[in-house]
Amino acid sequence: MKLLEAEGLGYSVDGRVLVADAAFALGAGELTALIGPNGSGKSTLLRLALGVLEKDAGSSSIDGTAVESLSPVERARRVAYLPQARPLVWPQPVRDVVSLGRFAYGAALGRLSQEDSEAVQRAIRACQLDGFEERAADTLSGGELSRVHLARALAAETPLVVADEPVAALDPRYQHQTMQLFAEMARAGRSVLTVIHDLDLALRYASKVLWMHEGRIVANGTPQDTFTATRLRDVFGIDAQVLSDGAHTRLDISGPA
Repeated sequence: MKLLEAEGLGYSVDGRVLVADAAFALGAGELTALIGPNGSGKSTLLRLALGVLEKDAGSSSIDGTAVESLSPVERARRVAYLPQARPLVWPQPVRDVVSLGRFAYGAALGRLSQEDSEAVQRAIRACQLDGFEERAADTLSGGELSRVHLARALAAETPLVVADEPVAALDPRYQHQTMQLFAEMARAGRSVLTVIHDLDLALRYASKVLWMHEGRIVANGTPQDTFTATRLRDVFGIDAQVLSDGAHTRLDISGPA
């Protein structure tokens, strides 16, 4: 059974098509990168597939159940969603922010069960936030706060994680650390879908890549199969080729097409 499956998703605003006839499926053990230029519909696609945004057409299901049939709590127990916009309202300690990821299990601040506390601590450790637990979240840098929000999503310990640009504010060290963490989660049998703009990171870590262009999914497959010079030119408008030394694969970008 697929952890997340979408068929024919469509969405328009004021006559402008943002997503058209989009279909994909995510299985256990996959790290899927969703890539495409700005404005290609990536964030909208995630929200449609998860039922956060009401679609104009198509269907989607989480673990075989139509998203419309799931209550917010049921959905939160099956998928952890990290949106692109992550507002922080109060100057809470980092531990309390991360603990929000356990609320779908009935946890309450200051009254976490042992199981909840252990899940929170695992997430803090995974995002290398040891020592930050009592720091007020509004005193953190943008990159540190991004890691806190990621830890909040991971604390739910769901089979599926969907993250919209989780590494955008991170320095290179933590970008790689986050992608390595996602890859480890996939190897452990979970599934991760992440929007990412760094093509080299997608090429290096993803097991599958969804390519979006002008609201449509134009390719869906392994990095090796989908990263072609023609597709890079058509989708991103760059002249580039994939180079490999046997151990690592990277893009050699010569410039705009």
